[in-house]
Formats: sequence, structure tokens, C-alpha cells
Amino acid sequence: MHGASLSGWLLVVLCAATGVYCLLRMRACAGEERRAAGGEALMGLGMAVMALPATVVAQPGWSWAVYAAVFGGAAVFGLAGAARRGGHHLHHLVGSLAMLYMAVAMAGPVAQGAHSGHAMGTTGGIPVLTGGLLLYYTVYVLRAGARLAPSPAPAAAMVPVTVDGPGPAWAHRPELTLVCRLSMALAMVAMLVTL
Repeated sequence: MHGASLSGWLLVVLCAATGVYCLLRMRACAGEERRAAGGEALMGLGMAVMALPATVVAQPGWSWAVYAAVFGGAAVFGLAGAARRGGHHLHHLVGSLAMLYMAVAMAGPVAQGAHSGHAMGTTGGIPVLTGGLLLYYTVYVLRAGARLAPSPAPAAAMVPVTVDGPGPAWAHRPELTLVCRLSMALAMVAMLVTL
């Protein structure tokens, strides 16, 4: 995406770290939680690659078509999951569609001859759609942040986390999963702002 090289690299590191954490969580979980972690890993690592600063790493023009195909497939998978189970799958569907939208939007400037889709003054998105996605992710970030804020609770109500499934205890910490999702939503806001 556009912007200074340092902020681009910070976004890459944030997304890559989130993607790697989700991959590790995927290995430690089973069932529905494993599928959710896999989708989040794909999203985090895909965002890391898409956020590479164009001034340092010039992505070939065909890469945006690959991103569109990958996230289009993820959107179809997310639609099937949302139709069967709803819930957080709707968020995965929105995320996949947002990534598909960004890939298609950035492919337009590439096709017009702009340097890797990052030409100054070139807008590749539809302002109303970009604004809608920005609003969705801003609300998501605020809600997730509010859920992470500590609430006063009596000492007797504080119960240690018990591990009911296989894998390390950190894989079953809901607050770490929420931080992962919050990080990706913040990165999505940053990427959409620069579109």
C-alpha cells in the first residue's frame, strides 16, 4: 500500500506475526476453531505480502491477480461457512471480500502502467465501498478493544484458564485470539485508508 517505507514494514511485521501466531494456533486446535485459525492465518500472511512497500519490493503485475484468486476462493469458502454456521464466519467473509476488493482495486493501476499499483494520485477503489469497509473495521476495532479492556471483577470470580483440548495453554486463551483479530482489523483499516 502507499505510505512511508517504515510504516509499511511495521504493517508487514504486524500482519506476518499475526499470521504466524494463527498458524501455530491452528496446529494446536481442532474442529471449528482450527478452521477459523486457518482462515485468519491466510488473512494475516496475505495482508503481510500485500503491504510490502512498493519502494523496496516491486511486486509483479500478475501478483494482484493471484491475490484476487486466493481471496476470491477464501470468500467462497467463507460464504459456505457463514451459510452453515454464521457467527464469526461472516467476519471472515467480509475480510476475504475486502482483500479481494483491494487486490482488484490495485490491479487497475497496474494495468494502466502505474508502478506496482502504487502511483501517487491513482485511486484504485470505489470511495463508497472503501468507506463502508472502513466503517465496518473501525466499529470492529472499537468493539474488540472494548472487550479487551479489563473490567473490575471480584477476586473470587477470577478463575484460571484450564486447557480442555490438546496443545499448549496459549492456544486456548481467548484474549490472545481476540488480540490477533484486533491486529488484523487495525491493519485492514491502515490498508484501506491508503487505497
